[in-house]
Amino acid sequence: MPFLGKDWRSPGWCWEKTDSGWKRIVLYGQENDMDFPELCSDNKENMFVEDVCDLSNDKRQKDLYNSNTKSLFVKDKWIYVHKVSTKERQGYSTLGEALNRLDFSTAVQDLRRFNYVAKLFQLIAKYNLTSLSGAAQKNYFNVLEKIVQKVLDDCYNPRLVKDILQDLVSTLHSLTVHVGRVILVGNINIWLSRLETIVKWQEQLNNLQIPKHLCNGMSLSDLPIHMQNKIMCKLSDACDIINLGQAMPNLHYLSEDKILWKKLCYFHFSDKEFHRNLILTKSDNVDWKLMYFTLKKHYPLKEQYGDTLHFCKHCHILFWQDLHLALIFKDWGHPCTAIDPDKCLMPISPQDFIELFQ
Repeated sequence: MPFLGKDWRSPGWCWEKTDSGWKRIVLYGQENDMDFPELCSDNKENMFVEDVCDLSNDKRQKDLYNSNTKSLFVKDKWIYVHKVSTKERQGYSTLGEALNRLDFSTAVQDLRRFNYVAKLFQLIAKYNLTSLSGAAQKNYFNVLEKIVQKVLDDCYNPRLVKDILQDLVSTLHSLTVHVGRVILVGNINIWLSRLETIVKWQEQLNNLQIPKHLCNGMSLSDLPIHMQNKIMCKLSDACDIINLGQAMPNLHYLSEDKILWKKLCYFHFSDKEFHRNLILTKSDNVDWKLMYFTLKKHYPLKEQYGDTLHFCKHCHILFWQDLHLALIFKDWGHPCTAIDPDKCLMPISPQDFIELFQ
């Protein structure tokens, strides 16, 4: 029988199995709200229904309170990654432990690291949400809330955060409907509350409008055409180029430039990938825009971030590197024992971060 008691420290109720079902054993002299003759009467149909309903409501409120409570984790700049147990170190590192200990909350506020953290959380929402512990899932949603709030405050890259929330909703829907609720860690009321919060975030992002004070001053259309072309050549996302081309007629002309799409193709893909999927027009010229979207279906795009996590191959430490401290004070962001720490450092992409703990 499930434990039902107002005080979680109490041993619970005692039950006995009879021919008519399970009945509670009440000892004479035990403190309760009902007297002994009432317990001995035959009319016991709804004796404990009210108490059980009150306990269910109290448990639901407690679960929702625990899900909304902010987790307090150690904000470390680095962690030691060990995959197997040794005599010196017991246990091994997990993805949830890395989320709890590494300082992702502060990294979200840094524009150089924002896209990196957002991409990492998108991959976790797609493939690794069920591998997180209960504490790691709570921390995941706490950091995700800060990501959404960052976009709402600064209007920075809302399309990426919309994709994260959409992938998260698809994953939760697939787990609850097709796989089953058993695979989710925690009470179902917590996940229902999180789904409501995600839908609320999606509505806020869909209604997001750029404030007027951010639009004052010189705009992109006020610049000369050659400067507009240079700005568009710096974009590495094809969706940004297409959306920018739909804003004004002259920008549309620049967004269809063959040289622009050729540079974009050479940035994301290699020469071998070109020869395997070569697309020519009737005049034997390469349609670079069509080439880009064709290659995108078969090969992953090149990822580019302002700052990433680094992994020291000598110390097996994963850490955030502060470039200013590294250049001025020769502080590499972790207690390295190598003679030349710079040669041991390796940038970690979001996909490499997840594979590091598999």
